[in-house]
Amino acid sequence: MARRLSKVAPDWWDYTTLEDDLIRDAARLTEACLEKLSRPGFRVIFYDTLEDFYLAEALEYIHAWKAATPDNPVGICGPVGPTEQLPLVARLANELGLNLSNAHFWGMDEWVGSDGRAVSIDHPLSFEKADRALCFDRLEHPMPDANLHFPATDVQPYIDSWKGVRCAVMQGGQGDVKHWAFNDPFRRAGAYADTPPSPEVYRALETRVVDLHPITLSQNARTSGGGNVTLVPSRAVTVGPRETWQAEKVSIWQAGTHDNPLGQRLTALMISKGVEDSSVPMSLLASHPNVQFNYYRGGLGSCQVEMH
Repeated sequence: MARRLSKVAPDWWDYTTLEDDLIRDAARLTEACLEKLSRPGFRVIFYDTLEDFYLAEALEYIHAWKAATPDNPVGICGPVGPTEQLPLVARLANELGLNLSNAHFWGMDEWVGSDGRAVSIDHPLSFEKADRALCFDRLEHPMPDANLHFPATDVQPYIDSWKGVRCAVMQGGQGDVKHWAFNDPFRRAGAYADTPPSPEVYRALETRVVDLHPITLSQNARTSGGGNVTLVPSRAVTVGPRETWQAEKVSIWQAGTHDNPLGQRLTALMISKGVEDSSVPMSLLASHPNVQFNYYRGGLGSCQVEMH
């Protein structure tokens, strides 16, 4: 029997196509329950303040870059969303006088415009623009431009940049549609009309241009565009699961700004219990050997019904 239609976008897969029991179990999780979801290969950490939260996120950059040597170049793949860690990264690197000549950085994704090409840094929502303005343009000892890797619609140079460089950590936020980067659920069409892609099929995807789920468009308008959905492109180029599995660690940062209380609980439950379903792309990280979920206590919220 075919799974039920999404309550939000019937032509797409998303978490609203899951069984009700799983949703209810996630909604019942308290903060203490979430902490107990840690298992070998999956760690849940809470931070009491936003200052500690974003400092810890910034330090992942510093630890990765400090390990880089001429014989062992090391990089980090980082998100735009959150962005609050980026100025801290630059300040720490400057204070420590880091030599970044062997350090690397991969941007996770970029918007694709109506012309079918990745947007330029002149676009107000450009992720490369944000990375450079908030971090890399602030470095007193800049990272070589050849070591900065931003995805474009010609994806091969970006894919090739992962070869021969160790990715110590891939960071990410979690969107309302339960993605990391722009690894969104698929459309409900063709071979996937009745069931979403298997975890094996989804994990084989590499950096590519994707159509964005309507939930993702709405979220980015909310978090970055003042609610103006017309400003948000409907396609993007994104780092793939294949590159994600090349990262030694996947570190997801949840401050309560991007996903809601249910979403923050649902993906942790699925990863902890090994429930993989590509309608919830983040759940596929259950098979990655080193995943860490980082929560700001004040942003976890509650799934109790409250009328406003």
